[in-house]
Amino acid sequence: MNKIGIEEVAVQGKRVFVRVDFNVPMDDSQNITDDTRIRAALPTIKHLVEGGAKVILASHLGRPKGKVNPKYSLAPVSRRLGELLGKEIIMAQDCIGQELKSQIDKMANGQVILLENVRFYDEEEKNNPEFAKQMADLAELYVNDAFGTAHRAHASTEGIAKYIPAYAGFLMKKEVDIMGKALANPTRPFVAIIGGAKVSDKIGVIDNLINKVDKLIIGGGMANTFLKAQGLQVGKSLVEAEKVELAQELLHKAEESGVKLMLPSDVVVAKEFSETAASTVLKVSEITADDLALDIGPQSAEQFAQAIASAQTVIWNGPMGVFEMESFAKGTERIAQAMAECQGTTIVGGGDSVAAVEKMGVAKSLTHISTGGGASLEFLEGKILPGVAALQDK
Repeated sequence: MNKIGIEEVAVQGKRVFVRVDFNVPMDDSQNITDDTRIRAALPTIKHLVEGGAKVILASHLGRPKGKVNPKYSLAPVSRRLGELLGKEIIMAQDCIGQELKSQIDKMANGQVILLENVRFYDEEEKNNPEFAKQMADLAELYVNDAFGTAHRAHASTEGIAKYIPAYAGFLMKKEVDIMGKALANPTRPFVAIIGGAKVSDKIGVIDNLINKVDKLIIGGGMANTFLKAQGLQVGKSLVEAEKVELAQELLHKAEESGVKLMLPSDVVVAKEFSETAASTVLKVSEITADDLALDIGPQSAEQFAQAIASAQTVIWNGPMGVFEMESFAKGTERIAQAMAECQGTTIVGGGDSVAAVEKMGVAKSLTHISTGGGASLEFLEGKILPGVAALQDK
């Protein structure tokens, strides 16, 4: 990553505006149910606190649609962050304005203030220049540590960088470094596993990876469209009829590129989409008109696991089946287990894949778990992320 990191900059006594991703899940009583994203930002925050900066944290939470809504207040996040840091966090009532500016001016070096939800203003998502400048006026330096929003050109992720020097936080740097190396200069064999429901969600990813990987594994609902493209019967399974021709083109492209594109050889089917539905394992050539493929079968799971075991670099994005239902989770669980056992570099991106490795308790065995769902997808597509592009180059 050819961007200047915050560790290369003097921060003593400086007001540093840090865009973090504290968009954490909460229950109906506003209790945080998973603080992973808060923990992920701690290294950057601690570095700035210990370096004597006045730390100004900004984040969005949920979709308040440009209006103040107490349901989306960052106050619960402020409390949890204070517990994790072991110090008091000042909770601001706004994210711009003279009153806030005066509050920041009175801060001591090493103190931390958390601004209220930036999406309480619709100017945030519109990347309004005046709104971005008002946030920039609060600080002397800008740090983006919110990889999860780096694919959005919003005021707090891209606009603000036009007014004050902008640097990468530790999490941002880690995300871009690890995934960037995997895509640009992978240790081979390089294997990618792409799952999820729809081909249309991941066309760009598949298209970009075909020229880079040695093996491309496709599972989940999207595999049905590829099976259909091979002339197979897929019954009542989820298929994007309008993408069958595209799937044929991608199969042809893989063949031309000398890439081994692996599809399921067997599937777990049921007659209805239900947790309690009776399931059976069929070869893909045995699927009948009233079957619904809801997971890869055990033979496929083992074939995919063997490909992962022999890899030196593996990227996984998307589940192998309807893993929320126990009857159809085994394929995804086997991939998670194989990722954990792989001796190479293992990278997991995308909410469902991350949920699977967390659920199985193997997250700590992986090289990297991306904190950005949409951002990691766009990165894998080879797109330029506005929040990264806005940072200062070395």
